[in-house]
Amino acid sequence: MTRCTTLAALALASTLALAGCAAGTTEQDTGAAAGTPAPAASAPAGTGTTPATAEPIDAEHDDGDVMFAQMMIPHHEQAVDMSEMLLAKDDVPAEVAGLARQVADAQGPEIERMHRMLETWGEQPLADSGDMAGMDHGSGSGMSGMMTPEDLQALEAAEGADAARLYLEQMTVHHEGAVEMARDQVENGRNAQAVELARQVVEDQEAEIAEMERMRQELPDGS
Repeated sequence: MTRCTTLAALALASTLALAGCAAGTTEQDTGAAAGTPAPAASAPAGTGTTPATAEPIDAEHDDGDVMFAQMMIPHHEQAVDMSEMLLAKDDVPAEVAGLARQVADAQGPEIERMHRMLETWGEQPLADSGDMAGMDHGSGSGMSGMMTPEDLQALEAAEGADAARLYLEQMTVHHEGAVEMARDQVENGRNAQAVELARQVVEDQEAEIAEMERMRQELPDGS
């Protein structure tokens, strides 16, 4: 009888010990889970800031909006070409090279956006900037500020500080033409997104015109 009682007591003690271990493990696991930072929840789709280049294009437009995009695309393309031409040269002052990179980086996405505008509106872009060269102010084409093939050849041939100076002079004229075209779109455009893009062109390029004038004045005299 005593032996049976002893065995029963041992069995009961073992059961209680196992139960205690299990409870302790559960509490430890729960504590670890509570102390572990939960993964950050992903932001719901559509709640973030949408890049302007990815924003859907409004279909409402008129002929003026189409002309703005058709004209400004080759205008921007020429500015990018001129900037890349300068960036390929050696011994160009770093500040001027930085501006050329800024111009290319800013106008590339704007070109893409205007292509998307034309696609949405069922319109086609004009010829590339190489075919549009020479359509400068005074031509009656509306392509104000475009460089001629001779202008581009001169920039291609120049080196170092001379290339930087010529780039600044040519790009100032080029920007002034773009600002003129953009101001016309701001005043007369129908598509709100095209008008906003034109406002951005005016703001950015007027600031760059002032910056280029300062840089040009600070370049060493090549005489």
